[in-house]
Amino acid sequence: MSNSPTRFLSLDVFRGMTVCFMIIVNTPGSGATPFAPLLHASWHGLTATDLVFPAFLFAVGNAMSFTKGKLESDSLVFLKILKRTAWIFILGYLLYWFPFFKANEAGELILKPISETRIFGVLQRIALCYFFGALMIHYLSAKKIIILSVIFLLGYWGILLAFGDSADPYSMLGNAGHYLDKFLFGESHLSKGEGVPFEAQGLLSTMPAIVLVIIGYFAGKFIKENGKTYETIAKLLLAGAALIFIAICWDSVFPINKKLWTGSFILLTSGLNLAIIAALLYVVEIKSMNKGNWTYFFTVFGKNPLFIYLLAEVGSRILSLITVAEDTSLRKAISINVFQAIAPGPIGSLLFALTFMLLCWTVGLWMDKKHIYIKV
Repeated sequence: MSNSPTRFLSLDVFRGMTVCFMIIVNTPGSGATPFAPLLHASWHGLTATDLVFPAFLFAVGNAMSFTKGKLESDSLVFLKILKRTAWIFILGYLLYWFPFFKANEAGELILKPISETRIFGVLQRIALCYFFGALMIHYLSAKKIIILSVIFLLGYWGILLAFGDSADPYSMLGNAGHYLDKFLFGESHLSKGEGVPFEAQGLLSTMPAIVLVIIGYFAGKFIKENGKTYETIAKLLLAGAALIFIAICWDSVFPINKKLWTGSFILLTSGLNLAIIAALLYVVEIKSMNKGNWTYFFTVFGKNPLFIYLLAEVGSRILSLITVAEDTSLRKAISINVFQAIAPGPIGSLLFALTFMLLCWTVGLWMDKKHIYIKV
């Protein structure tokens, strides 16, 4: 986006806000349950945290709307898309394999078996959604893109109904996507974050997730072509309201569920993202409400989003791996002895997350001052 002829600071801010909030919800402090909005919905339903990952995919589509012209003139477009996809996917896989070694029963340090490594995850989902979204945008007309997106949403719904548990096709262990992941990859390669082997970023649910990138692309394209006007904002809000209305109606038969990436969830989060983009356009572009240069805080994240995300994930993992006492990690010790001592309960958990986020931001600030921008 930063290389486009027309700058839209609001879109840079949107991307930065997404990375910022992603770090906060991913790194709560130990010793207390975080505030409810900072937790994912247990199953059906929606919390503020459930908006973060969809917003990132939406932002990927936004960025593609400002680079499409350069891609169209490149005869090696497919190879470029494939290379970028491979890099992001591999980085995501290495993130889950990290720290690559573990202690065996004898206390010896051995290479962590690939057979125990999670295959899919956040960056892998971004990579696949980018891949298919970029190919659709480059090779298909707008009409065909929309038709294919509708097929993705309805087709995914149909597959869940046809091949899932007939008693409850939308259950965690009874949905068709889980059956497919377990068959193709085995339980040892699935996430254990739910207490059982289940991959929320699995192969089948990638299909509807691609639509978030597509809607983000059309939103960015519309803003780019129509400019910073009240009419642009009004149309974005109307489109967002329409998607939210459809999602709420669809929820009665196809529940809003982030971990299943249901069609109602895709449309609801897309509608909310359109509303947020419209609000930022009004505040940042039209009213120029940038006193104190608050937007720069978020654009620091937006200029190196992938690197800062990896920094946050690896940094959090390292804090959890360093042991300062029996069964006590450095992360837990800091959370309990510092932040829970200052503010017990969810406030202390939030303060830890905010502090960690600010440390990541400081690295991003240094990189921006040095004009270091890492892209794949």
